[in-house]
Amino acid sequence: MAAIDKGKPSVVAIEALLGQDRDVFKQLLRESLQEVLEAEMTELLGAEPGQRTEARSGYRAGYYSRSLVTRIGKLELRVPRDREGRFSTELFERYQRSEKALVSALAEMYVQGVSTRKVKAVTEELCGHAFSASTISQINKGLDAALARFANRPLEEAYPYLILDARYEKVRIDGVIRSQAVLIAIGINWEGRRQVLAVELANRESATSWKEFVRRLKERGLAGVEFVVSDDHEGLKKAVSELLPQAAWQRCYVHFLRNALDYLPRRADDDCLQELRWIYDRRNLKEAQADLAAWLQRWQARYPRLTDWVEQAIGETLTFYMLPRQHHKHLKSTNLLERLNEEIKRRTRVVRIFPNPASCLRLVRALCAETHEAWLEDNRHLNMDLLKEHKKAAMKLAA
Repeated sequence: MAAIDKGKPSVVAIEALLGQDRDVFKQLLRESLQEVLEAEMTELLGAEPGQRTEARSGYRAGYYSRSLVTRIGKLELRVPRDREGRFSTELFERYQRSEKALVSALAEMYVQGVSTRKVKAVTEELCGHAFSASTISQINKGLDAALARFANRPLEEAYPYLILDARYEKVRIDGVIRSQAVLIAIGINWEGRRQVLAVELANRESATSWKEFVRRLKERGLAGVEFVVSDDHEGLKKAVSELLPQAAWQRCYVHFLRNALDYLPRRADDDCLQELRWIYDRRNLKEAQADLAAWLQRWQARYPRLTDWVEQAIGETLTFYMLPRQHHKHLKSTNLLERLNEEIKRRTRVVRIFPNPASCLRLVRALCAETHEAWLEDNRHLNMDLLKEHKKAAMKLAA
């Protein structure tokens, strides 16, 4: 399936119109999705409409109508046909999975009486009718089955790189609003492709919750992990050390720099942290250590509390220097997972407070499944041949 490039100016402009003119946005979104369908048909046939080319492998045969329910209303699209009936698109299934999860969450709020008039209006506009408990149950039945297959699928290949992180969502449990931890794992395989490996809900981040999370990953087949990136959560670190003892651990340097603010006065010199950040741009560990020594000497007298803490803890953030230089920017932080979390936040804030844990997990998993499938269609994220060559060179040097 042809992917929509969300970074294109046209797409950004369309998204900006959401809060300005709903009808205009609907029309532009409809036109964009129609272009995707046309591009998929062109890719299948190897030719534009009316184009004469030896590469052509078939002919168009008109259209049929299909509706797509979105958060801004129902869109009517024209799906192309080809003469041999070979054309197939995943656009509807993929787009509607996360949309159904969002509608489901809003609808449950409406039915349970914890929503506002606005929630009722939104859900009715999305689907064109009011919701009953049986309607919601029917929506969730098929959706939950698909998401369960995604969440429990066997992991049949090695993932040398693993990134772990958590975010929090507000969920109503037994009539009380509580924060629930959403634990997420991203893996990068030997083809250099990113994959969402697991999405689970826990009462909180703890040694027990992280240990169970990693254990379930291993039970599904997680293997070959050589490098793990996460923040400095003690429970997470303990789970990694016990269950993935062969893996090197990298403390996210972005979280580390944020933690450094706790050791500085409010009116600290901006150059201090900026120079500390530059250490992570060095070509190798030797250069980083030389810069660190210079940094400590420069700032020790002025900020002794900070420099003492940095000197003790910074080693955990420099593990990435053991990797090929081209991989440094991708594996020295959890930013890859943070970007996914930002997308989740953008969608879950529509709900604000989930009516129950199942509703929360359903929407987050649907969003992650959508991202996972988009990543599978991307070009490889990293050149893993570099890691293989790097390991061979290290083995020769050790010998």
